[in-house]
Amino acid sequence: MPNDPYVVEVSKKFLAPSWAYPLGTDHLGRCTFSRILLGIRYSVGSAVFIQIVATILAIFVGAIVVFTGGLIDFFFIRICDILLAFPTLVLAFGLLGILGPSLKNVLVALIFTQGIYYARILRGLFMSIKQKEFIQAAKVSGTSGFQLISRHFIPNTMAPMLTIVSLDLGKVILEIAGFSFIGLGVQAPTPEWGMMISEGKQYIRLHPELMLYPGIAVVIVVLLVNVLTNSVKKLNHQKG
Repeated sequence: MPNDPYVVEVSKKFLAPSWAYPLGTDHLGRCTFSRILLGIRYSVGSAVFIQIVATILAIFVGAIVVFTGGLIDFFFIRICDILLAFPTLVLAFGLLGILGPSLKNVLVALIFTQGIYYARILRGLFMSIKQKEFIQAAKVSGTSGFQLISRHFIPNTMAPMLTIVSLDLGKVILEIAGFSFIGLGVQAPTPEWGMMISEGKQYIRLHPELMLYPGIAVVIVVLLVNVLTNSVKKLNHQKG
């Protein structure tokens, strides 16, 4: 970053792009380019963290449900049916309304909603693998519990789950930006892209670039994620 993204210099507000400030400055004289670069940590980094944690929790929950079965499996399906009847975004809105606006609460809400969705998917994948002959052979040979999950269940579900999780990454980035834009996510002065767009909207007539630059950053990153994911998906199909 060429400048400190948090330093406020009102005397330098709305400066045009220059060598010192590659994308100019905002309404408080802060370097727009530096703030967009630091925003990667909160917009993209938070989305990656959400996807990793949600997947790990889904694996844990899905494995417990499949191996336990019975009433636990029955109630798990019913709970998932109720929760997934609402779009994940609406469910996250409800949780944020209860928890309050902050980046931490956005992480909690999206990890919960994504985790429920992935646990439902993994439960189905684990159930199909459970019926395979090699699983029965592994049980006969004495493999059970954690070893069975780590050696057989997870490796055989990794490819489809990686595709699903990576496809959802762009959506999660947009959701984080959306929550910050309406004031439920990252709070000022933290330079998250959605929050930067929200701050710039009051200057849209005279200085539209304050909304344009972070908006372009969101679009480029989401498009790149989708392109890379589709390339990996095609490569997996070719190998299959």
